[in-house]
Amino acid sequence: MNPLVPFVIPIRGLFPGLHDYTFDIDASFFEQFENAPVQDGNVEMRLELNKQSDMYVLQFEFEGTVNTDCDRCLAPIALPIEGAERLLVKFSLEETSEEAEVIFIHPETPQLDVSKYVYEFICLAIPMIKTYDCEAEKKKPCDEKMLGYLESQQEEEQQDNPIWDALKKLKEE
Repeated sequence: MNPLVPFVIPIRGLFPGLHDYTFDIDASFFEQFENAPVQDGNVEMRLELNKQSDMYVLQFEFEGTVNTDCDRCLAPIALPIEGAERLLVKFSLEETSEEAEVIFIHPETPQLDVSKYVYEFICLAIPMIKTYDCEAEKKKPCDEKMLGYLESQQEEEQQDNPIWDALKKLKEE
């Protein structure tokens, strides 16, 4: 079975008002996207779809972890992520390009595939620097050898350097 099938929402025939959906996202979801920066994770995505007469308002909220390598010590970690995003779905008889938070569909469209938006929202929630405070964990995922090497490098850089001291004296004069 295609793991993206649950992300296709039948919108024709929905009554006006709120509709709630919950998706559990794991490695099988991420495998469906080529060259994905995320290969594995465990994320719970909640979707509230508000059907109005002239549009749909989709409110996404998610929380979970994605598996990646720590940018500090290079150890594999389960990086916590969370977020909330909103997407407006408006109707148009003509083919119209998507905007940042607005997509356009034909009024007779029978279903809406939200998988690519779910994927984008998760990818955007991943911080540029992939580290987190793992001090509270019982078993830290850190590579202690790498952290020791980084610590010794920082100590070496902080020690007085006679060349820099001479340059500072010249600057003061």
